[in-house]
Amino acid sequence: IDDGFSILHYDSRVPDKDGPTVSARLVRKAVERRESILHLWSAAVNENHAFTSSEEADWAFCVPLRSEACSGWAIYVTGQLLPDESGRLESSLQAAPDTLEDDVKFAELVGTMIANLRQSRRLERRQAAMRRFFAPVVMEALAGKDTNEVLAPREANLSVMFCDLRGFSKRSERDADQLLELLARVSDALGIMTRHILDTDGVIGDFHGDAAMGFWGWPFQQQDAALRAAEAASRIVMESIQVLAENTFGFGIGIATGRAVAGQIGTVDQVKVTAFGPVVNLASRLEGLTKLFGAKVIVDHETAMALKESNDHQFQLRRLALVRPAGLEKDIEAWQLLEPPKPEAQGLSSEQIASYEASLDAMIGGDWNKAYDLLHAIPAWDRPKDVLLSIILRNNRVPPDDWDGVIKMPKL
Repeated sequence: IDDGFSILHYDSRVPDKDGPTVSARLVRKAVERRESILHLWSAAVNENHAFTSSEEADWAFCVPLRSEACSGWAIYVTGQLLPDESGRLESSLQAAPDTLEDDVKFAELVGTMIANLRQSRRLERRQAAMRRFFAPVVMEALAGKDTNEVLAPREANLSVMFCDLRGFSKRSERDADQLLELLARVSDALGIMTRHILDTDGVIGDFHGDAAMGFWGWPFQQQDAALRAAEAASRIVMESIQVLAENTFGFGIGIATGRAVAGQIGTVDQVKVTAFGPVVNLASRLEGLTKLFGAKVIVDHETAMALKESNDHQFQLRRLALVRPAGLEKDIEAWQLLEPPKPEAQGLSSEQIASYEASLDAMIGGDWNKAYDLLHAIPAWDRPKDVLLSIILRNNRVPPDDWDGVIKMPKL
């Protein structure tokens, strides 16, 4: 209709007729006031009507739909009055406001139902779209709350995981002519990482090429954040066994626990929900150490202690070494999260783990002959043992003059 309005749907009880003309001024007034308006047109020929009249209409009411999902929408109903027994309309006009009151209320009820339904569907579509960008635990925190308040950066105790896909570079060179197939396999492998991070109520913080970063302890405080991170890492390793066989991809995982800032972080041009702080860098460095030590999961001291103190699950841990990665001034006590022992798979016994840690203590203390002898009790297939042996043999079993028990790691 005129004045910028359009009719979305129109019904008439009179067959083969379009019905009376809609009063655009009545609709506009109701929408602007955000309240229902009932108007009656009298039979007076010279009456100056506030709203457009029609020969086929004696009355009309407009009910605005007060919802963001139905902005500018309204229900418009119009009709004619029946004359009294004498054939006059005066008495019908006088009774019309009371007679039509129930009709207006019913239209308001219908309008509320339509508005609520569309608002609900709008929220469902919005949530469905947001699920692609936010973890379920973040969606739970956002429910019914101000988005800016929930996502505002704040400090929290986090456990951070870096999970890297091994063998990607070599595979990409070999399958350079089958990139779409390679992409599908990489996506499946990354899906293993992200699924187990999310299933343990973690948050996907970022993707770095063929690696994913996740964290626990935000937006809700999680006292068992380290336990959740270790559980996710264990599940990733367990499921990756089949992926390894099929795709020749492996995983390297580093986990660190400590204070960090989490939330919506970025610049004026781009933002994302992630974590920031030294603990994030530490988790990345620990993931890098998995390449050198040949371990699938390496955690820091804070994470290891949290796992040892937990009564919910017993993880098998081994203290690997005291290391100082290139570019860092602080020493790191690296621990290996071992796979659960299986009858058909290689695994270290409690005695062998104790022997390795005793050799590490001897090596840190400068007794490299003792450390050398103890390391020979470790199975030949154990890669971390080879790292310590190579350092000892490279120096003819004699610690350097500046030996402080810390292994200086080259830049990886």
